[in-house]
Amino acid sequence: MQRRDHVYGTGIRRVIDPRAIIDPDARLGVEVEVGPWTFIGPGVELGDGCRIASHVVLKGPTRFGRRNRVFPFAVIGEDTSDQSYRGEPTELVIGDDNTFRESVNVHRGTMKDQGRTVIGSHCLFMPHVHVAHDCVIGDHVILANYAAVSGHVTVGDYANFGGYAGVAQYRAVGAHTHIVASSLVIKDVPDFVTAGGNPARAIGLNVEGMRRRGLTPAAIAALRRAYTIVYRDGLTQKAALEALAPLAAESSEVAAFAASIAASRWGIVRPRAAGQARDD
Repeated sequence: MQRRDHVYGTGIRRVIDPRAIIDPDARLGVEVEVGPWTFIGPGVELGDGCRIASHVVLKGPTRFGRRNRVFPFAVIGEDTSDQSYRGEPTELVIGDDNTFRESVNVHRGTMKDQGRTVIGSHCLFMPHVHVAHDCVIGDHVILANYAAVSGHVTVGDYANFGGYAGVAQYRAVGAHTHIVASSLVIKDVPDFVTAGGNPARAIGLNVEGMRRRGLTPAAIAALRRAYTIVYRDGLTQKAALEALAPLAAESSEVAAFAASIAASRWGIVRPRAAGQARDD
């Protein structure tokens, strides 16, 4: 039997299974549901409308926004396995309307970075996805089954990962990108690019994803020209960025594409064919 908590006159309504273990220091918003055999530790905050299934572990400091849904056997907010971590009070911050499917695990940050892991809103984490310490995940991101991002990775809005895809630590995966299933990303992926393989290479633009997001034909055409400049004209990265400048001045999408290349710390993914574009 579930326990229903209702404090008259306050609007506080919760449905909590009596077999759940909830630390007194945890804070639960209104309309929160918690299933049996779930553990919610100290420092966990659940926003209004969150639904936590059975057999879930939530550890803090972790702050959930509103209407997040967590499925069985997920572990959210656990200590990182990074060997430099010594129990410092790092945190995990999660936005609204995310779905964490079965056996997803997300770790808090470390003090050698910002001290926090951040997840945006409207994301879908399919079963067995792993998000490591100090990652920053944007909005509307999808990670399919067994995809994993290592520590300190940044992921832009609307990025889409196929199953078993992996990203090396400190890398950046741009907005509106697609990472093909079973790929290993060891270079940064610019905005709007599709990358695949082991190691992952640039294999084109994520045109289908752009269409789904409502980009205009003109914007997609401009990005096609920009992609050709960077990946098919044999230019160095510096020369390619200079060549992109006039097009970036006319297209906000191309400007974002160019900015993601300019911001790369590790070099960007390159085409499959040798000699088409150099990093120097």
